[in-house]
Order: sequence, then structure tokens, then C-alpha cells
Amino acid sequence: MHREGRSEVLLSTVGLRAGYGGKPVLQGLDIEVREGEIVGVIGRNGVGKSTLMKTLIGLVPAMAGSVILRGEAIEHLPAHKRARLGLGYVPQGRDVFPRLSVAENLQVGGLFRSSLTEADRQRVFDYFPILAERRNQRAGTMSGGQQQQLAIGRVLLADPGLVLLDEPSEGIQPNIVQDIARIMVDLNRTTGLTIILVEQNIDMIRAMVERCYVMDKGRVVASLDRDALADADTVRRYLSV
Repeated sequence: MHREGRSEVLLSTVGLRAGYGGKPVLQGLDIEVREGEIVGVIGRNGVGKSTLMKTLIGLVPAMAGSVILRGEAIEHLPAHKRARLGLGYVPQGRDVFPRLSVAENLQVGGLFRSSLTEADRQRVFDYFPILAERRNQRAGTMSGGQQQQLAIGRVLLADPGLVLLDEPSEGIQPNIVQDIARIMVDLNRTTGLTIILVEQNIDMIRAMVERCYVMDKGRVVASLDRDALADADTVRRYLSV
């Protein structure tokens, strides 16, 4: 993975509106993520966080506004073309192929690359040793935490420049949540991988992100810097139902 400095804007949205059945959930969203950042998106349930992630990757069409990747508007591109441009997406609920083995799931992640080497697979196994141990096991028989590691590993094999993580801690035991947070921060530091994290788990937010957008009713209503994130009560207030 090559990365170039932290100052360049990698992904931004301008006046982004999107939703379902003609009804907008996102009400004109403006965000900006720079190369090499880990940026959080937080807010109560139902404010549009997952819709934002699905719109960024192309699973929900934009009704108005733009999604801009490296200076190019991509809101009209289908999801698979956005993936080829270096967007990786780990959806809420993990979405692994349950009947396929761990190794077969990982192979799917490599389809967006011209070639996949054993060294590429080994890097993922180094980050997630359980995947090497269970490589022949059907993904559907693994625990939620193991499936989450597989979902992330599968995306990493596509060699993305930006990974969208949608509530990776959901339904996962705390020790694996800590492992995933540590691994993603390490990937960010060593490779410059840019990450957008939607999350409700305060500990994971504070362990991973450098700054946070706060969403409410389809809009960004606040932006929290590192100092604000250091105050757990401040973060908790924005997450409270």
C-alpha cells in the first residue's frame, strides 16, 4: 500500500443527499477525510450513519450532491467500480459468505487485484492469526468476532486506500474489539491506510479515531477533535438516545 502524506484530501462529500424510496435520509452532508486519517462518525441510532457508509461505497444512490475521491466525482459509479478505485467496505453485520471457507472468503477479497500472492495472504494472517488457524473452516460456523476479523481481512486483501468500517464492535466480545482497534491503528500507522469508522463503542472510538463527525437527523451537527474525544462524557452525550 502506498500513501502520500496526510494533508491531501482523499474523500469528501458536498451537499450529499441520499435515502430510500425517494425519501432522503442524508440531508445535505459535508465531510472531508484526509490521506492517512482515522475519522469517526458517531450519533444515536437512526440518524443516517450506515446510510452514509452505503452511499459512499455506492450501495445507496446519491439523490443530490457529490462524493469526491482524490478530486474526482464518483457518486454515479457503481459499488464495484468504487472498490476498484481503492474503497473498501466492511458492512454492519459482517456479511461473510457463510458456506465458503475462510480461505475462499479471502480469495473473494483478492478478486479486485490483478494478482494475489501468498505473501499478500500471509500479511492478513499475520494481523489475524485466527484466520490462518481456521483457514479451512466454513465462515458461518465461526464466532461473530472471528467473522468480523475475516470480513476485515477480506477487504484488506483488495489493497484499499480507504476502509469504511460500519460498527465493527457490534455483537463482539470486548477482547476482540480491542484487538481489532489495535490492528487497525497499527495498519494506519505502518501503511497510512485511511479509515472512516462508524461506531457506538466509546472505548473503540477513543482508541482509534483522531477526530469525529457527529450526525443527527441526516446532518453533521458537530465535529470533535482529539481533546474533545478524550472526555468520555462528551462522547457519551452525543451517543445517548
